[in-house]
Amino acid sequence: MLASEGLKAPPVARPAPIATKFHLVGLLLILFGVAAAGFVAQHQAAAPVNTAAAGHLAEHGQAIQIYLVALVIDWALFFYCYVGVRRTGGNLASLSAGRWASAQDVLKDIAIAIPFMALWEGVAYGCHYLLDFLSSTNNAATVDSLLPTSPVEITLWILLCLTAGFCEEIAFRGYLQKQFHALTGSIAIAVMLQGVVFGITHGYQGWKNVVVITALGILYGMLAAWRRNIRVNIISHAWSDAWEGWLKFIFFH
Repeated sequence: MLASEGLKAPPVARPAPIATKFHLVGLLLILFGVAAAGFVAQHQAAAPVNTAAAGHLAEHGQAIQIYLVALVIDWALFFYCYVGVRRTGGNLASLSAGRWASAQDVLKDIAIAIPFMALWEGVAYGCHYLLDFLSSTNNAATVDSLLPTSPVEITLWILLCLTAGFCEEIAFRGYLQKQFHALTGSIAIAVMLQGVVFGITHGYQGWKNVVVITALGILYGMLAAWRRNIRVNIISHAWSDAWEGWLKFIFFH
């Protein structure tokens, strides 16, 4: 009995938090506040207008403003996370878990990102199909009217996708997932929790998209847990935003 006990693997130590609990609570309050504001704004935008064309034009006229606000919010989230980590003696590597050291590292991560993005697309399609089968309601204004059309809008959209890929992965998988892991001692729970928060922050897109984005957030979390860094996440997130929010409509509409 003693011999068999001696062969047991030692328990895995709970990781240390990368920022204080107070800082974590602050970030959650900020995220839920942003989610609530976006939810209210989107449902106000869903109010009836005289014609569909008039509604589309009115919403699209705010596209650049919305892009700029989103850019500011993403970089503010990054700055908040970075400051919190710095105050406890950490640095950017504490959030990203390392950077590319060579061209070979970049190519390897791109090679991993390609099949992951195919999996991502399959999960997104499957979730949408299932939810559409179960319910035909969504109760949120469409975001199609905010897709970029002019050269300035396209440039800002690409910048926004790159920003989201970096800043949101830092905030959710680089910061939240590690903080939840340290708090609960379970990487599985941490992956689930950050995915739920990630989905809720997209509440302005309607409850169906919240469910889909929660599932995708969990998928991103699993990738980060497997790779032990967020490099592939950044590549995949930036591309998926560009594809789902713009490129897909060019190729298939």
